[in-house]
Amino acid sequence: MKVYCCEEHIELALDVIVDECETAPIMEKLQPEGDLSTSCEYCRNAAAYLVGN
Repeated sequence: MKVYCCEEHIELALDVIVDECETAPIMEKLQPEGDLSTSCEYCRNAAAYLVGN
């Protein structure tokens, strides 16, 4: 499972990964203008982190 999120929603994304996967999440900072122009899964802001397991 992977969640793209902005800096405002990083705590929510970490909680979701821990609750659903029951493992320690891996948090990766995305490069600005980097990999993809992906938006946060909780709002319309640009994603700053990729949180996964």
